[in-house]
Amino acid sequence: MRGMTEVRQLLKQIGTIIYTGDPLGDVELMMEEVRELKAMGLIDPQTFQKAMAVLLQQSARFSRRQSEK
Repeated sequence: MRGMTEVRQLLKQIGTIIYTGDPLGDVELMMEEVRELKAMGLIDPQTFQKAMAVLLQQSARFSRRQSEK
């Protein structure tokens, strides 16, 4: 898993589509969903780690952009 597209596809496979219009809010909701998937045993630990790494990277990127404004 290398990017947001893959994370979105993972969530879409279980019927979850997240789009709020707020990129940082989207990432936070996706992080919550990925945590729940792991807790329910629907994804393996490796997939969880890769998805969270992508999401944390995006979160940091969006946070920096907002603080620059």
